[in-house]
Amino acid sequence: MSAPIAAVILAAGKGTRMKSDLHKVLHPIAGRAMLLHLIDSLDDAGATERVVVVGSLREQVEAAVAPHGVKIAVQEEQLGTAHAALQARAALVGFDGVVVICFGDAPFLSAETVRRLAARLDDVDHPAIAVLGFRPADPAAYGRIMADSDGRILVMVEYKDATPVQRAERLCNSGVTAVRARDLWPLLERVGNDNAAGEYYLPDIVTLATRDGLRSVVIEAPEAEVMGINSRAELADAELAWQRARRTAAMADGASLIAPETVWFAFDTRVGRDVTIEPNVVFGPGVTIADRVTIHAFCHLEGATVMPGASVGPYARLRPGTVLEQGAKVGNFVEIKKAVLGPGAKANHLTYLGDATVGSGANVGAGTITCNYDGFGKYKTEIGHGAFIGSNSALVAPVKIGDGAIVAAGSVVTRDVEANALALARGTQEVKPGWAMRFRERMKARKAAK
Repeated sequence: MSAPIAAVILAAGKGTRMKSDLHKVLHPIAGRAMLLHLIDSLDDAGATERVVVVGSLREQVEAAVAPHGVKIAVQEEQLGTAHAALQARAALVGFDGVVVICFGDAPFLSAETVRRLAARLDDVDHPAIAVLGFRPADPAAYGRIMADSDGRILVMVEYKDATPVQRAERLCNSGVTAVRARDLWPLLERVGNDNAAGEYYLPDIVTLATRDGLRSVVIEAPEAEVMGINSRAELADAELAWQRARRTAAMADGASLIAPETVWFAFDTRVGRDVTIEPNVVFGPGVTIADRVTIHAFCHLEGATVMPGASVGPYARLRPGTVLEQGAKVGNFVEIKKAVLGPGAKANHLTYLGDATVGSGANVGAGTITCNYDGFGKYKTEIGHGAFIGSNSALVAPVKIGDGAIVAAGSVVTRDVEANALALARGTQEVKPGWAMRFRERMKARKAAK
């Protein structure tokens, strides 16, 4: 039986390179804070305890993780990664399992890698420590790992303290480390700060374990999983990497993306089969797209549910609370918020529908708006099955349009309309023959007299 897993997430640093008033680990990727991406993976890996070590801007981090049942440990002074990890000991009193130490600014660590790293401690050679290594395209200033052919770590050293020979090694230390709790805390207490930066380094526990005659091993993961995000440019790179992977997954699952590089998903976007997504479509959080839906170009969807066979856009905006039922159609320059379009209902052009229900088969003409807000409260509009709303109509909520009713074009409707009735609410047209000709002649004469 596998030992339980606890995760210690280091998130105490200031993140000065991000140049932001928002904590580094709370900057979003695909609409979700990078720290929460990591917590999701740790949950999937089966972590029964999660502790976030906070320091700078701690209130922001604490508020972000509060709904997720995550424990908090505080590092008052940022004295290094070993010191930070040690602050989690009180939060894990009584925990007897594997502690995986990871970093809040490395959000792509996968659940499978976490499980694999923790399980390595149960192998026949019984290592005390398992470290996650990677081979980046540019090793730059990463710490180096010198290991034998069996993955046993011989030396692990920070770049600042490495010799030229050690710097030539391409196997790098991601910092993600798994250690049994009973071994971890004594090792962390013994870490010193006699190094170039004067910090208490987490990798030094490997050196200490080796002196104690204990084995430390390395397993490897792709560079993409352990990429740290320290600047706006790196955040953009991470967003692009996430989007590329998500686009590939969407197409593998049966969606057609006409220009994949122009489609932007959110972390929780759900897309069905035989869906067509045209260029320049953006999904905010909370969108579900069912089978056989077409999203035309230049649409923005957030908090919306689109049911089978519906069509959206081009140039449409679906805001939170929108539901398009089967076969509904939303056309160009239509905005919908907190509204339900019934099966086969249509709003094809230049329309705003907010706080509304539209019955099956109803047609909402171009330029129609539901006047749902009076400056103080929001009110509901109900449009019945098979109703026809003429172009350039304003439906002043609260108001009900009955089944099969017709609202004449250009009407301002302020009272309920019964089923199958005609509502006509506009000024009477008056025609004066010859008036336009006489007006032009009079104006010309006036201008000539000046």
